[in-house]
Amino acid sequence: LGPVVTALLFAGRAGSALTAEIGLMKTTEQLASMEMIGVDPLRRIVSPRFWAGAICMPTLALIFSSVGVLGAYAVGVLWLGVDGGSFWSNMQNSVEWGDDVLNGVIKSVVFGVVVTWIAVFQGYDTVPTSEGISRATTRTVVYASLAVLGLDFILTAVMFGEL
Repeated sequence: LGPVVTALLFAGRAGSALTAEIGLMKTTEQLASMEMIGVDPLRRIVSPRFWAGAICMPTLALIFSSVGVLGAYAVGVLWLGVDGGSFWSNMQNSVEWGDDVLNGVIKSVVFGVVVTWIAVFQGYDTVPTSEGISRATTRTVVYASLAVLGLDFILTAVMFGEL
């Protein structure tokens, strides 16, 4: 659940910002100016942002999952009175590091690549008006959210042998 919620938040916050930034650069003809002086905007603007999003997403998913475990500890031990040693013992016994953690990392990498690709594509392909940027930003959040939910279903089915 950690990578999915993180990806949805990432799509809404960073994805929309990426789309708006690149769309605004297109609207103000900054991308065209770069092409005119011989600089490839895909390599200079789009590629670094794409790789930053793809690398950042697994890190955010790790932080989100860690905070979730600490929150469960706080509720279970501090609020409900569960023994702390019992909590961590059950946590270690129930989490399969090879499956659960590795699958979470794989999902977060895939989600990061897909969300960032959708965001930079929508920004680069936007209609160069303020309304066009607004629509592209909305499309980014909707398409990325649907892609994350669909990919989560497919990846979960593949990873756990149901497909």
